[in-house]
Amino acid sequence: MPVHAFIFPGQGSQAVGMGRDLAAAFAAAREVFQEVDETLKQKLSKLMFEGPGEELILTENTQPALMAHSLAVLRVLESEGKFDIKSKAIVAAGHSLGEYSALCAVGAFTVSDAARLLKLRGQSMQKAVPAGHGAMAALLGADMAQAEEICAEAAIAPDGTKEVVEPANDNGGGQVVISGHKAAIERAIEISKTKGIRRAMLLPVSAPFHCALMSPAADAMAEAFEQTPPKAPFMPIVANVSAAKETDPARIADLLVKQVTATVRWRECIGAMVDLGATNFVELGAGKVLSGLTRRIFPDCTSAAASTPAEIEALLKTL
Repeated sequence: MPVHAFIFPGQGSQAVGMGRDLAAAFAAAREVFQEVDETLKQKLSKLMFEGPGEELILTENTQPALMAHSLAVLRVLESEGKFDIKSKAIVAAGHSLGEYSALCAVGAFTVSDAARLLKLRGQSMQKAVPAGHGAMAALLGADMAQAEEICAEAAIAPDGTKEVVEPANDNGGGQVVISGHKAAIERAIEISKTKGIRRAMLLPVSAPFHCALMSPAADAMAEAFEQTPPKAPFMPIVANVSAAKETDPARIADLLVKQVTATVRWRECIGAMVDLGATNFVELGAGKVLSGLTRRIFPDCTSAAASTPAEIEALLKTL
């Protein structure tokens, strides 16, 4: 029998129309979207369902929207399939903001708390660096050692000063994302061409996430967790920063603060879940990015993704 781990997507998986079919089909999904709308005092669900896309991709909207979609899928599984994540899975994890979705799924945050925290996180990340000063790039065909070498070289500007450029996401499958000052990222892309990297490309993001430039946002989140600390999860998560099983609420809060500036160790997170016994990875929410990465990191494991009513129906038959 497969042993399930549940995983939750991060930024980049959003798309106009996300969640619309769930809301049309299921009261449980509508309740999640309504709760988030009321908590944030904005029609986030309308933005998710109808756009415009340029507003949905604003970080302060994208982050709570992706969480809402993921939790709507979970609530539909629970209501329609009498599904209980506690009895069906051994561990959960999420990529970047998806870690909040995972924590919500295992009882550490309410939907309302997660929505408020992610709204603040998105706003704080956007404010941390002036527009146009930061950037991110994907290095395809690179491993972490190569990415670190490229970042070290690219950090030195032509005048000898040092700029920020750091690995932001170790996604596995030969994909590392780097983040930092725009000029340093551009240097890293040029350096990559001399290091045998298959492809290096700028990403269409609004801020340089998961690097030292995000320190003001980390400070804001530390203050937020003093007011809204996580509760003890009923099931362990594997955290982005430690790539290890975590259950202690105080440590989880500390890791969430560090996560703002630290590398998302996703490749290692999947490995940690496999070490815990997971053989099947179930991605809940928008897109299929994480389930695809999982297959590349551990081809012997199976994976599935559920976002639409049809995918939920198919998933319930396998769980």
